[in-house]
Amino acid sequence: MSKIKIMTDSSVQLTPEEVKKYDITVVPLSVTIDGKTYLDGIDISRKEFIEKMDEAKELPKTSQPPIGRFVDAINKLTADGSDVLGIFLAKTLSGTIDAARQAAQITGKENKVHLVDSELTDRAEGFQVLAAAKDIEAGKELPEILKHIDHIKKTQKLHLVVVNLKNIIKGGRLGKLTGKVATLLNIQIELQMPGGHLIIAKKGRGKKFARAFNERVLDEIRSNKDKIKEIGVSYVSTEDKPKPMIELGKKIKAINNDFNVLVRETSPIISTHAGMNAYAILYYTE
Repeated sequence: MSKIKIMTDSSVQLTPEEVKKYDITVVPLSVTIDGKTYLDGIDISRKEFIEKMDEAKELPKTSQPPIGRFVDAINKLTADGSDVLGIFLAKTLSGTIDAARQAAQITGKENKVHLVDSELTDRAEGFQVLAAAKDIEAGKELPEILKHIDHIKKTQKLHLVVVNLKNIIKGGRLGKLTGKVATLLNIQIELQMPGGHLIIAKKGRGKKFARAFNERVLDEIRSNKDKIKEIGVSYVSTEDKPKPMIELGKKIKAINNDFNVLVRETSPIISTHAGMNAYAILYYTE
């Protein structure tokens, strides 16, 4: 039985402890702030990035890993004959998975490298990575692992509130006219990604919108509390403003104490496009 190793990208929401425990290879994307480029998670931490983004003169820019970085990772991971299972952020958001596919072709190891489009990112991508890691630890074969990941993809949910539309408008995620009107009216939006496609699910104004969003998603979680195992709350805010997210995590945990709830700042890749004070609730059902 060949060994299977996991590769993912730095937009994923995993704790350092999870990465170490399951020996996960995280290939970093790059982010450029006011002309200076950093490797995500290597040259800059999530906390440092949010602080720099808050002070930046221009919208940061993100870049997928170069093909050469994937070539190096694949050669290293397969050197002992292992297979590689690569799970990456949605293809609709980034060309990262395509770069990994090209790298596999360059190395001539396409038959050893198995790539999965998570159809999301952040903790939803993390759910798939962790499920695969636990399956590998349990001695499961690749077809069964891929089937498990596919089930998670079909049941995973993202509810993302974008409070300040500046970044998402500049990044081209919303039409300029729509964005301008929304900003003038103090509009906030909820984004979802069914089947890997980013959509505007709801629009609203001010603090009432966020409160209504929280209650609606909490009700959704309550109605599925016996099927949900893992929940993530990811956010973009400076160090002095995570308390509302911690409180939101506690409210989720109060619904079912067996929930595994991770509350953590998101990656620079997501922060760049979602903007300051955005936050998301992610989960999947078993």
